[in-house]
Amino acid sequence: MRQTLSHTSAMLATHEIRIARLRRLEALLPRGRAPDACPDGARLLASLRGVYTGPTPESSLRKLQRDLEALVKAGRIEAVNPGGKPLRYRLVAQEQDEDRAIWEYNLLLMRALVAEALPQHRLDRLWQRLLTNAEGPRLNEERLRIVPDTLRLQPVALYAGVLEAVIQALAQPCALQVGYRNAEGDQSAACLHPQALVQRGPIPYLFALKNDEEEPVRLYALHRMTGATALPQTPARAAAGFDLDQAIANGQVDFGQGEQIDLELRVRGYMATVLTDCPLAAGQHLENELPGSDFDIRVSAQVPDTGQLLRWLLGAGNNVEVVAPPDLRRVVAVQAAKMAALYADAEDQ
Repeated sequence: MRQTLSHTSAMLATHEIRIARLRRLEALLPRGRAPDACPDGARLLASLRGVYTGPTPESSLRKLQRDLEALVKAGRIEAVNPGGKPLRYRLVAQEQDEDRAIWEYNLLLMRALVAEALPQHRLDRLWQRLLTNAEGPRLNEERLRIVPDTLRLQPVALYAGVLEAVIQALAQPCALQVGYRNAEGDQSAACLHPQALVQRGPIPYLFALKNDEEEPVRLYALHRMTGATALPQTPARAAAGFDLDQAIANGQVDFGQGEQIDLELRVRGYMATVLTDCPLAAGQHLENELPGSDFDIRVSAQVPDTGQLLRWLLGAGNNVEVVAPPDLRRVVAVQAAKMAALYADAEDQ
């Protein structure tokens, strides 16, 4: 009986993963576009890196093509050039009355989403909902794109099967047996109890408890997992008090405890405009610098002390001066001096 339940749970988890995959695939397809403007399988596969994984690019493409065929059979999408190579796809056109009724319903949902997001300044969640909604208002990646304001590195390469196993373990939820190679190259095995998945820059990380530990919740980089197997027969243990939003706010994703500090800056140039429009934190305070100052404004805010903050300060260059706290001012000064030393001969060239 227990094996039957475990098998059923595994099948349900796999089904949920496929449904989510189909929804993401459908969200990328346009409606009413000319055939030449509709994506083919290769283009869709490039947009869904990490979703369709296989031992070879050909096997990943075949997996995607099977999902496209399933959506065609369900009447959700259509091939706009039957018999052509490659086949191109778009959403099936709806009847006018049906389309109008759906749009009116979507407008109601959209207003609810916006009303929820704006007071909390959570536009990131709103964009995510609009990109992934299976029902309700939806914008595909031809209509909505999130562009980072920093250099975007290429994503890491993951071992075959790792991402699918991690997603299954989170969705079920169940334990996850992994092989792991750390930054020093040491290989080990562990039974992880997944709590949450987060993408930090180009690298996805898994928050998880290790083996029989009750704490701490550790971060595991997915690209360091040399293999992963979901264990449906072993329910994942929940970490007491773990909250993903709180972990991010505390700077744990940036490998620090995120101790709150009272930050004081002198700011000028384009950074003055940036911090006026986009505060560092709730409760940020601005005041004008005195006449004759080299800077425009003075900014005060309470923020977590993380590597992300340090990188941001260094990236701002001479448009930002750290006034307080003294320890952070010294760290920035030391790093700036090291950078300057690297380019000491630049003036002579």
